[in-house]
Amino acid sequence: MNPYLPLEAEVVERIQETPTIVTLRLRLTDADARHRFYCAPGQFNMLYLYGVGEVPISIKSGPQGFLDQTLLLDHTIRAVGRVTRALVRLQPGDRLGLRGPYGQGWPMQRARGQDVHIITGGLGCAPAVSVVHDLMRQRELYGHISVVQGVKHADDLIWHEQYEHWSQQPDTQVLLAADQASARWHWHTGMVTGLLDKLRLQPDRAIAFLCGPEPMMRASAERLMELGLNADRIWLSMERNMQCAVGHCGHCQFGAKFICRDGPVFNYPQVRDLLGTRGF
Repeated sequence: MNPYLPLEAEVVERIQETPTIVTLRLRLTDADARHRFYCAPGQFNMLYLYGVGEVPISIKSGPQGFLDQTLLLDHTIRAVGRVTRALVRLQPGDRLGLRGPYGQGWPMQRARGQDVHIITGGLGCAPAVSVVHDLMRQRELYGHISVVQGVKHADDLIWHEQYEHWSQQPDTQVLLAADQASARWHWHTGMVTGLLDKLRLQPDRAIAFLCGPEPMMRASAERLMELGLNADRIWLSMERNMQCAVGHCGHCQFGAKFICRDGPVFNYPQVRDLLGTRGF
């Protein structure tokens, strides 16, 4: 795979998650490229529209898995800028460019035999969905699983059915929070960090994966440490303005590292001192 040249992908399905969030289910049009393509949970692709631009989007994937040769790649996109507003208007049959996958994903090998606690906020749940799919496909390799998701408003929660399905799996805990509840909201009202005390946390056999707004991740990581979890057992998925995805342009420089090349997933001690520092 040439990291500089996009492959052609076709929109197979368009799923309207909310008024501003769309999931595009893509298939590479070249059969050989589909056969050679491999992505790991936590990686991202660059999605390209001719004459519009290119943006990094996490690979949510789908229940068929990362090695399935049908290879339908799910990307959940919020319409916030010029490129993403154009992407969410695509319909089945439309074509676009895809470069990737890029970056360092979640440390799935280190998670084996451990309890896995996944804590996300907002659309940060998208990069973590790939992890949950991977955990469920090989459920016997892991201990207790917790999925914790927070949103600003109860109506912002997407994938209700997935959370319900996961909550019914063996030794799996699902906790949801909304800063602002609705009439039908029966989960926690408040910040997602308010749920961490409810985790079945055994610090000596646990690992935590965090994704979402940086203040939420920092607060969650610090609280997990107060609960006894060592910092080197906490992993964060970072987000920056990534334009080249190969560490050349410098837009996503984060201290001495680049989010696109050295991340987006980092061990907490690697980034702890940079989080909250202006300019980084």
